[in-house]
Amino acid sequence: MINFRYHVVSLAAVFLALAIGLVVGTAAANGPLTENLNEQVNTLTDDKQQLRDDLEQSRAELKKNADFASEAAPALLANKLANKNVLLVKLDGSDSGDVNTATDGVATMLGTAGAKVVGTVTIKEKFTTPASGANLLNLAESSAPAGVSGALPSQANGVDTSAALLAAVLFGKAGTPQIEGTRTVLSAYESSGYIGLDGDFKTPAEAAIMVAGAPASGKDAKERNAAVLTIATRFDVGARVVVAGLSANGLVSAVMGDATVAKSISTVDNAVTAYGQVAAVMALTERLAGKAGHYGSGDGATSLLPKTASVTNGS
Repeated sequence: MINFRYHVVSLAAVFLALAIGLVVGTAAANGPLTENLNEQVNTLTDDKQQLRDDLEQSRAELKKNADFASEAAPALLANKLANKNVLLVKLDGSDSGDVNTATDGVATMLGTAGAKVVGTVTIKEKFTTPASGANLLNLAESSAPAGVSGALPSQANGVDTSAALLAAVLFGKAGTPQIEGTRTVLSAYESSGYIGLDGDFKTPAEAAIMVAGAPASGKDAKERNAAVLTIATRFDVGARVVVAGLSANGLVSAVMGDATVAKSISTVDNAVTAYGQVAAVMALTERLAGKAGHYGSGDGATSLLPKTASVTNGS
């Protein structure tokens, strides 16, 4: 009995010693460990505050740059597009909110330059969906005015044929009357959900600025992005075109990636900024003078802004 009790007490003493050792060891280790963790937390807190300060400074600088561009716009743009009729084209997509904001900014700069915005056409995503090809072709054939139908592309491509039809009714030379049936064509595409319209479109446009967002994504992205480029090139046949992108991706890079198209359509890759909106209008002025260029801050841009250019009313 004594031996048994002795063993029990001995084992209890061993476990108690282990427990005390663990407590003492943990307490001893906790000091340096806690200090190290506290130092890391303090460092992370300082880094976070520094990043917050840097972000606020960047925002303040961007605002100052935007204010400078807006204040400089009258000197850069005044009367550069006086008496010019310009169409605005928006490409609908996942970032349509930013596209709308950029379009409004471009419209303001066009007004500063003395241009008249004859209307705004929104190209809906439905227009560029491969499944819409047959319907677009049928719609073009059924709605085209008699004087236009014979000049439409002969190949059976709905996007190409419809873009050619829209260009035919939207664009014309200065002083020429609008094509009879223009409103009928536009209403047919609007009621079918392919485009959105804002404006009376009573006057044909001489030029267009197309505001584009991010490229399409998903399984049919390649076809949809190709369709957008087709629309731009068809519009370029009817008028002088500038593509104003929110970034260098999407339609901007597609235009610059085609050696032939890049010589005819100008691009601006930062239309979400006031600088980009000024650049888009300056690029259109330059385009009406017969020159194309690529501007902004992305790959392929030759400069932030075009050189100042003037356009006579008869050009």
